[in-house]
Amino acid sequence: MSNSPFADVFRLEAVILSGVQGAGKSTFCREHYWDTHVRINYDMLRTRRRESLLLAACIEACQPFVIDATNPTAEDRARYLAPAGQAGFYCIGIEFAIATDRALARNRQRSGKARVPDKALWATLGRKMPLTYAEGFDEIWLAEDGGSGPVLRRLVNDEADPKAPDD
Repeated sequence: MSNSPFADVFRLEAVILSGVQGAGKSTFCREHYWDTHVRINYDMLRTRRRESLLLAACIEACQPFVIDATNPTAEDRARYLAPAGQAGFYCIGIEFAIATDRALARNRQRSGKARVPDKALWATLGRKMPLTYAEGFDEIWLAEDGGSGPVLRRLVNDEADPKAPDD
């Protein structure tokens, strides 16, 4: 069983992470979804075709998955949300909020291909759009930088239950 605050073993989940490079998305993914969800990551797969095939396989097999990518725009997220929602997956968005200087510092600690040029992080930040329920999310969470790890807060809209699941 996952130690994710979101995971429900009886529910098909599509988890879409969003945030700049260095925000902590991959670490969060490893800590919360490693044993329960297939991780789909473009950097690892290297082509949209491979990514699309793995996404389709997860949907066909009714396998929970997590998209570990920057996903700065609604258009970027739609390639995952639309097919997952149509297949009956419960779609959870987690938006990572981190100070730009902290994300830059974390990225600079990386080595090899894991480190991206600063201008790539700035470009992602420039395209960043907040997650919205209109995109098709069933839940949206904000993961704010808490120093030693993210502090999670559920975002609600007018139709959502204003109480977080642990209330």
